Order: sequence, then structure tokens, then C-alpha cells
Amino acid sequence: MPCGFAIQSVAEGMACEIAEMLGDLRSEIVAQTNTQAFNFDKAETATRLAEFLSREAYFVFVVRDSCGLAVGFVAFYESRALYAEGEFGTISELYVRPSFRSLGLGARLIDQSKNFALARGWKRLEVTTPPLPSFERTLAFYEREGFSITGGRKVRLLL
Repeated sequence: MPCGFAIQSVAEGMACEIAEMLGDLRSEIVAQTNTQAFNFDKAETATRLAEFLSREAYFVFVVRDSCGLAVGFVAFYESRALYAEGEFGTISELYVRPSFRSLGLGARLIDQSKNFALARGWKRLEVTTPPLPSFERTLAFYEREGFSITGGRKVRLLL
């Protein structure tokens, strides 16, 4: 880990600061794509995150600088599929504040996620990148971290 940074597991009481960074991530996606990727309300998101954490349905690691400022996080959850031979992890969000990028913090968050996944017996981690080509650098990052393109596109149906 670069000097002055530490990664820790997120507890329910940290939900507001993670929700704030999720809002920053959303704003970045909207600015680059000119598309409202998803709705966001910071208070609702913090409440939802605290609930997910309390049920152990969601796992989050945060990276902090030497002053204790949260500068990035990774969030994921357990998925199940026959094609994946059982349980596996799905990364739902990974974010590092722009002024802290290129310091290896995203890679360290991925390493923490891999270690967590192995400890749970998962055979894989999956992630969907934000829309391409706006986020080609994001795809290149995941490829450097050992992820491979498996094809297809993420689609959704709002209910």
C-alpha cells in the first residue's frame, strides 16, 4: 500500500461517507455520458447501504489517507449462477477520488476484494464497466488487474 493509506472494512456507521463518494461517481458518469445513469439521493443511499451491511448482503472496503479521509471504495455482493459453478462476487461500485488516482489505490482495492473472495470460496469476481467508449480507461484498468472481457452488454428492465 502506498505510504499514508490504509484499507478497512466498512461498518454501518460509515454509510454516509460511502454514499457521498457514490454521488461523486454518479456525477462523473453523468458528466461523461450525458445520460442519467441512475437516480441518487444521498440520504436514501446511506440508509440502504447501512441496511445491506447489517444483513451482510453487501461488502465494502474503503481506502483512507493518513488524515482519515475516505478517498476511495469498492463495493460488491455475492451472486449465484449455474454458469459460474456456484457463488461468486459482483463488484457493483469501485471509485477513487480523482486527485488520488494513479497512486495504485484502485489496484489495492481490487486486491482486497480478491482476498475477500478467496476467503469466501468464490471462484470469480465480475464487474460491469460504465458505458464505453467514455470509460475505456476503466476497462483498461480492470484488464490490467486480470479481468477479461466475457462479451455481452449489461441490460436492465425497470419495474
